[in-house]
Amino acid sequence: MKTAIDLNCDMGESFGAWSMGADAAVLEYVSSANIACGFHAGDPVIMRRTVTAAFERAVAVGAHPALQDLHGFGRRAMVVAPDEAYALVLYQVGALSGFCRALGGHLSHVKPHGALYNMAAKDAVLADAIARAVWDFDPRLVLFGLAGSELVRAGRKVGLTTANEVFADRTYQADGTLTPRSRPGAMIRDLSAALAQVERMMRHGSVLALDGTEVAIDPDTVCIHGDEPDAAQFARELRALLMQLGVAVRAPAAQR
Repeated sequence: MKTAIDLNCDMGESFGAWSMGADAAVLEYVSSANIACGFHAGDPVIMRRTVTAAFERAVAVGAHPALQDLHGFGRRAMVVAPDEAYALVLYQVGALSGFCRALGGHLSHVKPHGALYNMAAKDAVLADAIARAVWDFDPRLVLFGLAGSELVRAGRKVGLTTANEVFADRTYQADGTLTPRSRPGAMIRDLSAALAQVERMMRHGSVLALDGTEVAIDPDTVCIHGDEPDAAQFARELRALLMQLGVAVRAPAAQR
């Protein structure tokens, strides 16, 4: 049984006059916030507002860099060279860190978004470029990556503290990767099923893939998606479950 876990949420994904998510409500229950940096969602005003709200609630702030794809919400795979991936991650991490510093706090972690995250889970060269960008910006940052992925391995290789991420509201394939959103059953819409998946992860260190395969998993942080309906209710119920199981909720410790 896990004794402690981070509970993180992707947020700050509104843009201009367009609003997404119930960030303020979700922030009451999570320990880490992954904030969009303007490439897939978010804008400077939203970034500052979301960092402020997180700091007010003592929630750790992380950068959520993505491929430059506002129209596709960063979920469309693109061909990017390692140097390009390095630069786009460094650019976005630096932008969000600037808001953190101006508001009297600091950036705690980095978690790639969407297609960039899923590509780096399998592509060692891309994963290395992302990890090097994070290390070169600040080697004290924690790098979040899919549990058991190339991104986690790349982070450890360069010397970063890493966090194995698991998902409460996504289904898995037999190889431990997430079911692509383009396939049926990729998202878990039933709250009780999502909670049961997390409980299994906490109690047994495993998750059942869609084909019934039991996949070993060692979670450090659990993700929920702020753009999903009833995200705040889900966060509240998940936090209550973890308390019931005796699992402390706290952000991974950055090296500061």
